[in-house]
Amino acid sequence: MAFERARDIYVEEIMSRVPVVGGPDLTARDLAVLMRAMKVGSVIIIKEGCPIGIVTERDFVEKLVAEDLRPGEVRADEIMTAPLVTVSPNESVAEAGRKMARLHLRRLPVVKDNGLVGMLTENDITRLSPSLIEITREWRNINAPGEDERRQASFAGYCENCENYSYDLRQTGIASGRGSLLCAECRDIFGRDPTE
Repeated sequence: MAFERARDIYVEEIMSRVPVVGGPDLTARDLAVLMRAMKVGSVIIIKEGCPIGIVTERDFVEKLVAEDLRPGEVRADEIMTAPLVTVSPNESVAEAGRKMARLHLRRLPVVKDNGLVGMLTENDITRLSPSLIEITREWRNINAPGEDERRQASFAGYCENCENYSYDLRQTGIASGRGSLLCAECRDIFGRDPTE
């Protein structure tokens, strides 16, 4: 059926699978060095194999710098955010995104059976967005009512002639059955009308 509901995308499909972790006894300085070395904005605090909290850049600002504390003297469990807000790997990305927006979070640890299995960040969702926009446009064009509208529809993708990416690909040679998706420049060069 042409109007079937699109399959949900699940957290486990786009999450980072190797989140950065540390113990509650690490100092804030240790955490900062770890975050810099791993180029991440947070560390999940693990105790006896279970995630118990998270230390983020925001925690450093609000609980360390603003309080004028010494990083080498403050432990992770003193500045971590707890209890931990998590997401299941089987939850849809849309629902996880709504949770992040509602709670003003930039990252969600992914937990299954009390064990940490990944991390979902705003960046993971943002990387997914351009692909979703492109798929949505193509889905709309495929399901356009009426042959005339479908013939005039623009697609995003790679031109079958010059292989450049374009947001204005159009089907050419529909009447002859030898259609090609061409960008505006190639349609101009070859003088083809998309409905020829």
